[in-house]
Amino acid sequence: MALLVLVAVASSWWGRLGLGWQSIIAAARAAVQLAAVSLIIVACMQHLALAALFSLAMFAVAVRTTAGRTKVGGAWPWTALAMLCGITPVLLAIFGSGASPLNGAALIPLAGIIVGNMMTAHTLFGRRQFPALREGMGQYEAALSLGFQRDRAIDLVTRATRTDALVPTIDTTRTVGLVTLPGAFVGVLLGGGSALQAGASQLLVLVGIMAGQSVTVVVANKLMCAGKLLPADLRGRLRP
Repeated sequence: MALLVLVAVASSWWGRLGLGWQSIIAAARAAVQLAAVSLIIVACMQHLALAALFSLAMFAVAVRTTAGRTKVGGAWPWTALAMLCGITPVLLAIFGSGASPLNGAALIPLAGIIVGNMMTAHTLFGRRQFPALREGMGQYEAALSLGFQRDRAIDLVTRATRTDALVPTIDTTRTVGLVTLPGAFVGVLLGGGSALQAGASQLLVLVGIMAGQSVTVVVANKLMCAGKLLPADLRGRLRP
């Protein structure tokens, strides 16, 4: 682990990325957090109610993290709404269909995977769309002058980039088994499951992530066009 952190720091220094200390701090935090969380998870997995509370805590941390990354500030409730719209149908489909038993041992890992990936999709969305809006302010003003409403004007400016946040997951799903062997697949195999069980588990997770991220990005885009999910500087500049 120390060698791998050194590789990250060395590459950051070599490429002048300025992320050396961030890499060290992130690795140290991960070690401490996983040590503490491992003890908590053991208890939570025994009780569904505790597992649900732990999942809500993961969701809260994810919302705070992506809201900070995208600098939406006081608009964080809209971030939470966009993510929740992506998470809810996926978990309902998985547990409601009986594809997975509804217990603490299943809820925590599945909720963690889905919540984490919705956070990633929202972060990629915001970090791509908000700069696109800033760069396209002239185009936005021109659209308003032609009689377009704010939502249509924002949509025109960001239409070309709004799907960028979904590309990594789509590519991962398309190439699974050929380029990558994700965690759920390997985990089931290491846990003694068959290759068929491992493949089915991983496919369920991948398709769930793809579906959830699609909903999250669509809802985030609708909220952005409505002028709700925006950083403070853009809320002031994007007048109706």
